[in-house]
Amino acid sequence: MLKQQRPQWPWHGLLALIGLGVVAALWYATSVVHYEWRWNRVPQYFAYEAEQVERAGDAGRVEAIVAEGERSRVTVRKDDGQTYALTVATRSLKVGERDEVGEGDVVGANYAWKAGPLAWGVWVTIWISFVAGALGLVIGLVTGLCRISRNPTLRGIAVGYIELIRGTPLLVQIFIFYFFIGTVLDLSREVAGVAALALFTGAYVAEIVRAGIQSVPRGQSEAARSLGMGAAQTMRWIVLPQAFKRTLPPLAGQFISLVKDSSLVSVIAITDLTKAGREVITATFATFEIWFTVALLYLLITSALSQLVFWMERRFARSD
Repeated sequence: MLKQQRPQWPWHGLLALIGLGVVAALWYATSVVHYEWRWNRVPQYFAYEAEQVERAGDAGRVEAIVAEGERSRVTVRKDDGQTYALTVATRSLKVGERDEVGEGDVVGANYAWKAGPLAWGVWVTIWISFVAGALGLVIGLVTGLCRISRNPTLRGIAVGYIELIRGTPLLVQIFIFYFFIGTVLDLSREVAGVAALALFTGAYVAEIVRAGIQSVPRGQSEAARSLGMGAAQTMRWIVLPQAFKRTLPPLAGQFISLVKDSSLVSVIAITDLTKAGREVITATFATFEIWFTVALLYLLITSALSQLVFWMERRFARSD
């Protein structure tokens, strides 16, 4: 006899009620704060139309203005009879034909869309997190293998590195790496920030790798040895692929934490998303709008990373 499946709609209804409760709580909080929301000021800090003023190079008279779509070509005849031309946006024209212009007078302007500080902050956060994560993965893999090595020197170095990094705050490590090691080695703030994040991530990845390797049954290695594989071949072709599948979720969590921890590099004047947000707040005083936007951008980045990991997990599950 088939077991009757319980209806799921009550649970979906409960979830909807919880969502409505959260929205109502946010609405009540905003009404209590008595804050004037100015969301219309936020988009310009993602992209804006920059104006480049075009000025007359020499004194003369405007001889002709020829429209070329949204742009106009302004020809100026100098006092000595020679001519020169400027191309400006038609909507920005400040002169007409036969007008006299002096050296440095504004003829018009050209416009071009440029990325705003929040867009640049997102880009800096992404590339710093990506580079630091890739380096941290390599460092963690090597350190994790040293951690389970039978060589006491390699094992001791790995244990010392892991305990030192995990036992001190990341903020302190960034300060030490930039102001001390960076000064000695003449490193830029970007290199120092990425290196500090990579070393920090590597220590945690090393423990994840160690746990993943040790979770693989010993019989797998013994079977590989019986087939004539050496220790390096067994680790590369048998143990590490299985360990990677097992460690994918904790690795994903570590890299998501890395994206959020990258906000600390703003203390050494790297204009990441957090520092860009602070600069915009200083210019606009739109505190809540910008911080909510910054939080949403971090959420979007980490959510995209989570979805990538879920996709990888499904692919590996189908290959089993």
